[in-house]
Amino acid sequence: MVKKKRKKEVIFVDSNVFIIDLRYKKDKDYKINKSFLDYLYEKKTGITSVFNLLEICGILSFNLNERQIVELYHYFPDKYNVEIIPSPLLELSLPQLAIRKVFEVINRKVSFGDALIISLVESYIPHITHFLSWNAIHFKKKISVEASLKVLTPREFLTPPPGNPLP
Repeated sequence: MVKKKRKKEVIFVDSNVFIIDLRYKKDKDYKINKSFLDYLYEKKTGITSVFNLLEICGILSFNLNERQIVELYHYFPDKYNVEIIPSPLLELSLPQLAIRKVFEVINRKVSFGDALIISLVESYIPHITHFLSWNAIHFKKKISVEASLKVLTPREFLTPPPGNPLP
């Protein structure tokens, strides 16, 4: 009997998951959010995009000085043990996305910011197995990659249906 090889878990993480950890320690979802990030750190299966990293830096720029923002940008991948797609190098350009591609995603009834993320995921990392966001509803049935893609909140990810253990 030939065993079917299990697909490697690749979890894309949206900005809001990191923002709760970095800024909103009193948020009602902070504990479960932290548990998810601990899982991600241990499993080394997390990725996010340079757009998300820049968004996080922009949101936190109101409370951080220039040195702190630069440090956050550079140490973020190590802090969370995530890969930044396509690259976090400041010397590089932003990822190239065709306007037509972004517009096609917008036509799925998606905001511009979410359309940028979806376009990047579809163009650069179509092999993801999970897309995690506290706004999962904004992304469900909007991302055209693998049919088996699971779009979940961190809570849903950590509390799978009975009989389905964590990946």
